[in-house]
Amino acid sequence: MVPRYARPAMTAIWEPEARYRIWFEIEAHATEKLGELGVVPPSAAKALWDWWATNPKIDVAAIDAIEAVTKHDVIAFLDWVAKEVGPEARFMHQGMTSSDVLDTTLNVQLTKAADILIADIDALLEAIKRRAEEHKYTPTIGRSHGIHAEPTTFGLKLAQAYAEFARCRARLVSVRAEVATCAISGAVGTFANIDPAVEAHVAEKLGLAVEPVSTQVIPRDRHAMFFAVLGVIASSIERLATEVRHLQRTEVLEAEEYFSPGQKGSSAMPHKRNPVLTENLTGLARVVRSAVTPALENVALWHERDISHSSVERYIGPDATITLDFALARLTSVIDKLLVYPERMQKNLDRMGGLVHSQRVLLALTQAGLTRDDSYRLVQRNAMQVWQSDGQLSLLELLKADPEVSAVMSAPELEDKFNLDYHFKAVDTIFARVFGE
Repeated sequence: MVPRYARPAMTAIWEPEARYRIWFEIEAHATEKLGELGVVPPSAAKALWDWWATNPKIDVAAIDAIEAVTKHDVIAFLDWVAKEVGPEARFMHQGMTSSDVLDTTLNVQLTKAADILIADIDALLEAIKRRAEEHKYTPTIGRSHGIHAEPTTFGLKLAQAYAEFARCRARLVSVRAEVATCAISGAVGTFANIDPAVEAHVAEKLGLAVEPVSTQVIPRDRHAMFFAVLGVIASSIERLATEVRHLQRTEVLEAEEYFSPGQKGSSAMPHKRNPVLTENLTGLARVVRSAVTPALENVALWHERDISHSSVERYIGPDATITLDFALARLTSVIDKLLVYPERMQKNLDRMGGLVHSQRVLLALTQAGLTRDDSYRLVQRNAMQVWQSDGQLSLLELLKADPEVSAVMSAPELEDKFNLDYHFKAVDTIFARVFGE
């Protein structure tokens, strides 16, 4: 985790003290149920909760010192609690394994992280929707292969992004539910030394579902899907960030990141206004996606359990969620304050002498009786002259002067095919599909 790209609420989930507090709650809830079942004295859970009620600070350094000797983090934690609570603490962890604590804790952390990320996407969706409605009918050129294609609106560009992030949100809600499971099943997951009722009790207290079958560890296909969805969200972030970067290029300059008073773009060139935020988002997306392959490789553990996944998750859990949280917040700010230049969009639309209307003429010529091949040949013949003139010639005027074209279409009929508004007749329909009526 790099502090430069971290926000406090998400970072707090992964702090050692926060992790140890979840460990304690798992142990205390389990001991509570064991007391109800008569396996341990009810006084054991009371002693734990009474100590907890004083809201003690978790002494991370003391636990670390014990672990330096035991070489086992859960044992170190249990030893520290025992010293703090007293004799009753000996009833903690009855019939449990370290994985019961570690896996359930990880899933608590991931569900908390998912809740923050869902809120992040909600804020981003709100910003995208507002800007999309603002530019619903702002004409701009659509591009394929980076080349002028046909007119669209800037609002439609943003509507596409809204729909994509709405899908991201739905996927994240789904994997939150998938990873929100609890396992308190003991060695190799057989419940030989602990009653399944303990697992159900802990799960209920932590807001988790019971893992149907665990093998001492919670199956890692759940986590693989979770991190895969984070990777997809990161790719969607990069997609929108890349669009902004392209639109900010000097030759295009249809939109750009907000450039604040006093901001500097280059140490050497005072004129520079660089898309640094969206470039940063492109890099952060790569970091989040880098967690996906290790998460997939964690699925294949040896037999009922090994710990090859453990070191991986200590990295990717915090890094992927903290980075994605920061990236979503940054993208929201970029969209919220994005500078949009409709005049430049119109200028670029007009840049190539009406070539963007070529398909309408092609279709009109076929409807006038020409074959599609002949229609294509006539339009392309004139379009290439406009292209070679770098937009100095007019496609409309060339078509009017072309005897083969004028033989089947009048000048007014041709002029009608160069109406920009024609391309926007379905904007309302698309917006209704994306945003609702």
